[in-house]
Order: sequence, then C-alpha cells, then structure tokens
Amino acid sequence: MKQVAAGVCLTWVALMGLGLGTARAAGPDEAATPEFYKTKVQPILQENCYRCHGGMNHRGGLNIQTRAGMLKGGHDGSVLVPGDPAKSLLVRLIRHEGPANDPMPMPPKRPKLSDADIATVERWVKAGAMMPE
Repeated sequence: MKQVAAGVCLTWVALMGLGLGTARAAGPDEAATPEFYKTKVQPILQENCYRCHGGMNHRGGLNIQTRAGMLKGGHDGSVLVPGDPAKSLLVRLIRHEGPANDPMPMPPKRPKLSDADIATVERWVKAGAMMPE
C-alpha cells in the first residue's frame, strides 16, 4: 500500500513539474476581437454617441462608426489611441474628464455612462480597439 501511495505522489509531482497539473494561462483577451466591439462596445456607442457622431451626423467633425473615423478624429484631433485609454479622448470624455476648453461632457444633456459601460470601452481601447472592417 505504501508503494502505491508513493507511486501516486511521484506521478503527481512529475505532472506538476511538467505543468500538466496547473491551470493553463489565459488566452488572448476577448476585448481584442472585433466580436467584442460588435457585442459589447458598439451598443454602448449606438445608445449614447451615434445621435451626434454616427450616420449622417458628424458633430464636431467626428464620426465614431469606424476605427478610421475615430483615429482621424474631429476638430480636436483623434479620439482614439489604441492600447492607451488614458490618452484616448473618447475615454476621457465619457469619464467626464475631458479637456478644460470643452465644457460639454459626453453624452450632452444625458447622464454619465455607467461605470460598467465606461470600463467596457476602456477595456476595448486597452486591448487595441479592434473593430470589424
């Protein structure tokens, strides 16, 4: 019986040493996929931003329906710095931390986005702000 127990322990130690008994490392962040944008981010932007910055409306010269539009930006330049939410004007505006010379928080005349929605947009930007073509 002692030999069986010792054999089981040695097998377990060997498996642990090979990494077979440990949890696998997490795969790529789902926020780095166009699907994350389509299912999580785009609905937030549609609900809160498209009225002024989507479709035929490009208030301030900004169209946020495409990645190219966000990278180009509007009158104040790019609103998106993929990988860096702190430098992305989009994130700063929805957090109500926009530039001092811009007195209008986003979205205007509406409540600030929820902390969960802001976190979703930040996560997407941090992961590279991938969008479908």
